[in-house]
Amino acid sequence: MKQKSTVCANTPHSYEWGYTYGPAMAVSPVNMVRRVLDYAVTEIPSGKILMGTPNYGYNWTLPFVQGTKATPVTSVGAITLAGQVGARIQFDELSQAPFFRYYDGDGKQHEVWFEDARSIRAKLLLVYEYGLAGISWWNLNSLFRTNFLVLQSMYSVEKVK
Repeated sequence: MKQKSTVCANTPHSYEWGYTYGPAMAVSPVNMVRRVLDYAVTEIPSGKILMGTPNYGYNWTLPFVQGTKATPVTSVGAITLAGQVGARIQFDELSQAPFFRYYDGDGKQHEVWFEDARSIRAKLLLVYEYGLAGISWWNLNSLFRTNFLVLQSMYSVEKVK
């Protein structure tokens, strides 16, 4: 199912449902991304759309209180944290996103949502399903090699000048 993809300027907002000052949830839930894409393809030719995809997650302290701030985490950082605190990483089927819960040293409960190979694959399948030009990752400051391994296993990647 390898597809060729090119770069273009139209990127619908398909992340930040779970965000710094909001309640704990997937940053880019596939069920909500589908809603964005369902609309986007009625206004923009699908072959000109890059789907925005996050390269990060958030760690919320529970219970969520409006005005409190979640801590950003990298995917590698989230996986490392889960190992350090002995948390079991779960996978939410509706949002197609991994998460885990744990208690810190002060007895406060936390919930962490992030991206992994399964969630990236689910988003990359949308590129094929909707006939999109490709994806754009936000942000690449923290390398998560799994993104690229999954991408290369599904698509032919070419540098566009």
